[in-house]
Amino acid sequence: MRELVEREIDEGRLGQHLPRGRGARRSVMVNLAESPLGWLRAHGHVDARQFEAGERLRADYETAALGARVTMRWDAARAERRRGPGAALDPTLAQIAAKRRFDGAITAAGPGLADVLWRVVCAGEGLGVAEKGLGWPARAGKLVLGFALDRLADHYGLK
Repeated sequence: MRELVEREIDEGRLGQHLPRGRGARRSVMVNLAESPLGWLRAHGHVDARQFEAGERLRADYETAALGARVTMRWDAARAERRRGPGAALDPTLAQIAAKRRFDGAITAAGPGLADVLWRVVCAGEGLGVAEKGLGWPARAGKLVLGFALDRLADHYGLK
């Protein structure tokens, strides 16, 4: 899905400040539906195996509802539950199962790689922001994220 929005930028590519008030403003089109991992995949920085591993981790993160909530949940409570082999997993049980899968995947990635996985894949930070937040030098994030996604793909048994 594409959700394009035009955003104004005040700085040029090399960081020089563009003068305000003289009509020298620039804008870019941004796809709000595209994740940083999706962008890396689209530009050839992440292969299909790494992308699939990252998407599995993100899906478990979202299913487990590990992100911060700003407001109260207004979901309607289910009045009836089906039992038996065709029944869907109870939402609470699905959330618990996703949390266990997420914890297992993060543990498999290891303490040095879990940070960048969480920031880029789950929190949706760009590589530059994640590098700054972790105190890493510029361009180190892509390499470390690649290692983390490879380890995650091994954990999931992806080929």
